[in-house]
Amino acid sequence: MQAGETLEGVLDALRAAGEETRLRILHVLSRDELAVSELTQVLAQSQPRISRHLKLLTDAGLIERRREGSWAFFRLSRTGFGAELANLALQTLSASDPMLERDGSRLQIVRTRRAELADAYFEENARQWDALRSMHAPEAAVEAAARALFVPEGEAFDRLIDLGAGTGRMLELFADRFRHGIGYDVSQPMLALARARLAAIGLTHVELRQEDILALPDDEGTADGAILHQVLHFLVEPSLAIAEAARVLVPGGPLLVVDFAPHDAEILRDSHAHRRLGFARGEVEEMARAAGMTADDYREIPAEDKGDGQALTVSLWLLRKKPA
Repeated sequence: MQAGETLEGVLDALRAAGEETRLRILHVLSRDELAVSELTQVLAQSQPRISRHLKLLTDAGLIERRREGSWAFFRLSRTGFGAELANLALQTLSASDPMLERDGSRLQIVRTRRAELADAYFEENARQWDALRSMHAPEAAVEAAARALFVPEGEAFDRLIDLGAGTGRMLELFADRFRHGIGYDVSQPMLALARARLAAIGLTHVELRQEDILALPDDEGTADGAILHQVLHFLVEPSLAIAEAARVLVPGGPLLVVDFAPHDAEILRDSHAHRRLGFARGEVEEMARAAGMTADDYREIPAEDKGDGQALTVSLWLLRKKPA
């Protein structure tokens, strides 16, 4: 329990938590990050009323608000007296309380609807994703190599960030290797898909944010691990993404980069918005050196050659920010 809170600050937090609807909001947000419209469905109350409660909880430091396009999402605060008070209150609540059980049932309906929308988006894009997957090395082999390369067995990151999180697969893959994970992506549909997927498998130590990965909101040296998975080939200046990852990493922090080796599959430029047709090992390592990083390791996972010139080798780099 931290000390040093003002009398007014403690009273504000206690008043904010000491009301039925607001305590229900805290309970629901302990299970999922939700938008205002989703909270109105779960608590079966009007949006103006829910918004007033959310403002009180936010001002008192019990919850956090973040923007994602035109939407606002809320989650429990992670630090401060408000976070400690919320956690204490939630630990005391009975899970079998009838009202909380009803809230939980309505939350599941919201999650189901969210998953249905994500599935619709996936189905709409599945054909082109399947076509791309058929061209490159098997994902299982790439993911096994990534886990072996990135973090030793038995170790875990305190704060892992995924730049260009996409469907959230990397956060899922490394879920047992970090205590707090953040996925950044500029695409709202992709974030919605990732949010539904990660909620469906019960990952509660991750969050997803709509941000430009070339201008992250993180302070310098606040992440102890970072990932750039199949992102660089979409960028006009991929070196900027590596430099931004290096900025937010702690000294000595690793960056896993996964992308394609150089290839001639022009269809990826024409039909999949790839700006770069892969990267040579030395090219990425030079970007790393310019960003104050070293190249610790490198792997290649080749695809099966089907004789059509479309087989894509996947390359993995382990880069590391130089010690202070």
